[in-house]
Amino acid sequence: MSKFDWLLYRILNKIDDKTRGAGKMSYSQCGEDLIVRFIFDALKIHSPTYIDIGAHHPTYLNNTFSFYAQGARGVNVEPDPKLIREFHEKRPRDSNLNIGVGDKDGSMPFYVMSSRTLNTFSEAEARAMEKEGKVAIEEVVSIPVRSIDSVLDEYFPVAPDLVSIDIEGFDLIVLRSLDFARHRPKVICAETLSYSSKREGGKIPEIAELMQDNGYFAYADTYINTIFLDKNLW
Repeated sequence: MSKFDWLLYRILNKIDDKTRGAGKMSYSQCGEDLIVRFIFDALKIHSPTYIDIGAHHPTYLNNTFSFYAQGARGVNVEPDPKLIREFHEKRPRDSNLNIGVGDKDGSMPFYVMSSRTLNTFSEAEARAMEKEGKVAIEEVVSIPVRSIDSVLDEYFPVAPDLVSIDIEGFDLIVLRSLDFARHRPKVICAETLSYSSKREGGKIPEIAELMQDNGYFAYADTYINTIFLDKNLW
């Protein structure tokens, strides 16, 4: 771990080494990283590999930073050209890709929202959010997109231990395109709740059905996200 990584981790935690070692600090939206850490500890995976699709920010609401801060490394995918800059600064050991992930290679319109946590490749999702009146589409830019299989082929000689995916309406599309025979992550954390500023979003049952069909079970659910685990490992 570099001096920068160490100092950043200590500053963000504001706790001593013993407490840090207990792994009680979460950077995720609802503590998902702590749950995943528990799974990896049980599986004796101390330095997991990961891909974070729709990473947004290197530390804030991030499912993989706690692993990075403890020495692990992986791939962050963030299509917003402005948001990717902080990843190069704060996650230099990782591979940081300014692309989108879809079901095939190419390029797609990317909807940059006034609240950038809600950026999306889905026009329907962007229009629906805008219709609720809390956020607006600021601009639409064309962004290179690669399939998840092609990214995994390039950056992982074996499947990453963790796939974290949060891409506002595209999670199911990408997961459906994943070749589970070639790439079988141990854990997948996916957003399984549709967004609504009025808290009227509903669960997306198709994601759970897809994961079950491919031999995963829901180890934990934080309402917004579901953590799926390969049945064969547990």
